[in-house]
Order: sequence, then structure tokens, then C-alpha cells
Amino acid sequence: MAEAVATSASLGAAPIARTVDEWLAEAAAHEQAGRLEEAEAVVAQVIAAKPDYAPGLHQAAVLSHKRGRAPEAIARLEQALRLAPDVALFHRNICELYRGQKRLDEAFAHGRRAVELTPDDASANYNLGVIQYDRMEVDEAIRLARRALALEPGMAGAHFELAEALLLDGQFAEGWEEYEWRFSLPNSPQLLPHKDKPQWDGKPMPDGTLLLIGDQGFGDTIQFCRYVAEVAKLCPNIVMACSSEMWPVVKQQSGLAGHFDRWENVPAFEAYCPLSGLPRLFGTDLSNIPAPVPYVRADKARVAHWRARLGQLVPRGYRTIGITWAGRPTHGNDFNRSMRLETLAPLGALEDTALVSLQMGPAVAQVADWRAAAPLINLGAEIGDFADTMAILEVLDHVVAVDTSVVHLAGAMGRPVSVLLPFAPDWRWLRERTDSPWYPTLRLFRQSANGDWAGPVARVAAGLATRA
Repeated sequence: MAEAVATSASLGAAPIARTVDEWLAEAAAHEQAGRLEEAEAVVAQVIAAKPDYAPGLHQAAVLSHKRGRAPEAIARLEQALRLAPDVALFHRNICELYRGQKRLDEAFAHGRRAVELTPDDASANYNLGVIQYDRMEVDEAIRLARRALALEPGMAGAHFELAEALLLDGQFAEGWEEYEWRFSLPNSPQLLPHKDKPQWDGKPMPDGTLLLIGDQGFGDTIQFCRYVAEVAKLCPNIVMACSSEMWPVVKQQSGLAGHFDRWENVPAFEAYCPLSGLPRLFGTDLSNIPAPVPYVRADKARVAHWRARLGQLVPRGYRTIGITWAGRPTHGNDFNRSMRLETLAPLGALEDTALVSLQMGPAVAQVADWRAAAPLINLGAEIGDFADTMAILEVLDHVVAVDTSVVHLAGAMGRPVSVLLPFAPDWRWLRERTDSPWYPTLRLFRQSANGDWAGPVARVAAGLATRA
């Protein structure tokens, strides 16, 4: 029996005794309901009464994690593990905490220990597989995802992890099938507000209207809208649902009858399909990726405007290199794909070169701390939409960027881009390649070790220096 903790009764004056496990159950109920302050208060009482009670420290770590206090969560869970080193759940959870801090060796050790302690735990196998993807041990990541699915066939996270690993490995046929599980992930937004229409099966649909949906981020929409012209050969009546920001890009694809950014404005349709589902329907593999680059072009009037504007800002005779060093902070993988502006300092040493910031969002503030020989022109406040970005990209001589929508946009336009990729990149960049079958004008510069941006930045700078 768990030891009792004396408390004041909320009903009546007489004290009552509750076990620590009862208190932790109450804390867990608060936590699951989103009442984190109340949960923390209850856990604090347990820890005060029993500071060496490992389950209490574990619950405290869970709360710290949910409140965005990663170092505190790790410290609490490390203490719990010192007290109870053979509890698989503790190893499984600290594995993910270490991963979030890029401490992959420690994450791997604890993930492996969790599997050793509970080899038939689907979640433990899945967690370890995620770490092995991050370590670019792709074969093992695939094996562990399959193991998790053998134990729990409906585990959406394991299906999606398998999809990403297979696609990264170039195994597109099975990868696209597994990729369909993305809509079943926990907290995944619904693709449609209503489900009374079928998803398109890829067969000709000469009558009726097909609704295409820009279902993911800006980069994905840019990458997959190349299929619209192919869809139009099978379905002559197509409408597109996507964010209004994407319309300057999407509207250039032949075959679209209209665009809608609010569900209540979508006209009647007979079937729908997410853009990210089109590679599967068209049987895309490495040999037949449709890459009719450019399939996106800048507006001539805007190009003229930005050419004149940069002519005012850039010293005469200087080469222009556009830069983007950070993605959207709310992106689930942003900690892995983004860097700080100061990391691009080697570009600032290039002779007769002006850097042009295309950066948007909070990272723009880092421009104030730029100290380098090459001037840095910050256009962020002047860029109104993607039509402006396209026009600027058309004027620039080169682009250097991390994995963001700017890379996709420049690639779709056929502009020269040096892409800075993390050690474990998104699946679309495949393994080890320096080129991209999706965007022929891109060159890929990968980290050789997790978190080390110095290497790829130095290689980009060296390459640009020889082409000065």
C-alpha cells in the first residue's frame, strides 16, 4: 500500500488521510483537463511529504514539460530515474525530453532501455524509432516503426513515422500509402468540416467538380501544386481550397476554375483530394517526379518594381544573395531546421556581395545585431505577400536558406538556391543527395553532425566565393 499523506478535509474539520497515489491521480485528472496550476499544487504537496517518491517526481516532470520548462522536466525525471532505474515509462518519457534538447545520444540510450524493459510496448518501440530517424539510422527507424505497428496496428504515429522514413529512403510506393495516416494523428485538424463526399480515387471524372485542398503548410502546397495540371487532364472542373496567401502561387497552375479560403464559400463538389495525396494517386517514384520547372513565375510589373528598389539599396556592381535563416516558430520541427542569423557570418565575408534578408516573423529582430563586411538589406517589412517574394527572388542572383517556403518557391521558379539542411532532414530531401529531384536548381548542404550548422554554411560560402 502506498504511504498516506495527511491533509485538511475540505468538508468538515476533521483531517483525512489520502495515499500519495490518490493525490497523484487527482493531479493527473487536473493535468488532463488542462488545469496545470491545480495539478502542480497537488504534486507539490506529494513531493513535500515524500521528496524521494519516484512517481511523484515523474508526474512533476510531466507538468514541467507541459508548461514549457524543459530543463526542470529533465531534472525531475533524472531524479526519478535515480530512485527507480528500471521503470520503463520513465526511460520512455525522458527519451523524448532529451530529443527536444538535441541530446540524441542520451535519448537513444534511454529509448533503448525502455524497449529492453518492455519489448512489447508499442510506444517504446515507436519512440526509439523516432530517435533513430533523428540519428539517420533509417533502416532501424523503419524496423522499429514496423515493430510498433505489429504490436498496435492502429497506431497513427507509428504509421506516419514509417511513412517519413520510407519516403526519406526513396521507398515511395509504400511510403505514400503510409503517409495517408497523417490525418489520423492526434490533434490533426480535420481535412473537411463535413464528410458526405468521397475522396477522389485518381480515376477520370469528366463530370462534376473536384475540390483540391491545400492541406499542409506553404512549402507543401508549393511542392504539390505541380500536380494540378495533371489532375486537370482527368477532371476538367477543379476548384481549390487553400489559404489566400497561397493564391498568387496556386492560381498559376492550369486547370483551376476558382479559389476559396473559407469553407462556407466552397461551391458544390462531387469529390475532394488533398494536394499532398496526389503523389500517391499518380504513382510518383524517383523516376517520374513531375518537375516542369519553372511552374511558378513572378509578375513582370512587380519584378520591375523590386529591380528598381534593389537598385536603390544595393551598391553598384554587387552580387545579391537572398537569405532566410529561420522558419515558423510554431512548426513542430523548427528547433531542428532553424538557425540564428549570426551563424551565416561566413556569407558576410564574401567580397562585392550584398545580402538581402527575406526573413519574416520574430527572427527578423536578429538583423539589428548583424556585424559583417557585407551589407545586409532587410526587406521583411516591405514584403506584402508571396507575389512580392517571387518578384524579389527573380531579381536576386542567388538564395541561401534553411528549409522553409522560400526554398520551395525559389525551386518552383527555377532559381538557384543553396539549401541548408539539418542532419536529419525532412523526408522530401531524401538521403545523402546534393540535388533534389523535386527542384532541379537546388543544391543541398547537409549537417554532418546533429546541430552543427558551421560545416554546411562554410561549404556554401566557399562555393559562392569561387563563383564571385
